[in-house]
Amino acid sequence: MNLVLFGPPGSGKGTQAKILQEGQGWPQLSTGDMLRAAIAAGTELGKKCKAIIDAGQLVSDEIVIGIISERYDQPDCAKGAIFDGFPRTIPQAEALDSMLKARDKQIDLVIELKVDDSVLISRVEARIAQSGGAARADDTPETLKARLEVYYKNTAPLLEYYKKQGKLVTVDGMAPIAEVTKAIAAVIEKAGSK
Repeated sequence: MNLVLFGPPGSGKGTQAKILQEGQGWPQLSTGDMLRAAIAAGTELGKKCKAIIDAGQLVSDEIVIGIISERYDQPDCAKGAIFDGFPRTIPQAEALDSMLKARDKQIDLVIELKVDDSVLISRVEARIAQSGGAARADDTPETLKARLEVYYKNTAPLLEYYKKQGKLVTVDGMAPIAEVTKAIAAVIEKAGSK
């Protein structure tokens, strides 16, 4: 099964992707992790990405799809994968659909973790309070607010894209982690029995 975990920054996508990876054996395909790995490995694509990132620019959709294609063709993705942090735009979703279709595959399920902005901001504030300061430079309420703006402008339209395909299911991302995990498991089980 190929699934996309969807939701605003800080909604718990990474946490749930790791739980799914352990429970189902589907690899978590995080574009950020893949870009860093390609750069560290010094692959042709990695060198190209490093030059772009070093110049302070965003890596193009074409390059990101190239990295995802390379990663998706690895044996551990044979039974499916969890797409985390990708796609972020409709053109990326269309490119992902094309890449998968060329392999006789598709996105089977899109799970949206629905979380109110105020809860996301309070989560960041709680992490800062717990650690005595931001654990990451980009983990501040101000940065989160800017990232949420980008999310609603560029990424949220994907919800309609996947809804039209009949693949979107929404889960309450504000519930405790174990309850979110249970809700996702139920959605996957229902999708798998179709």
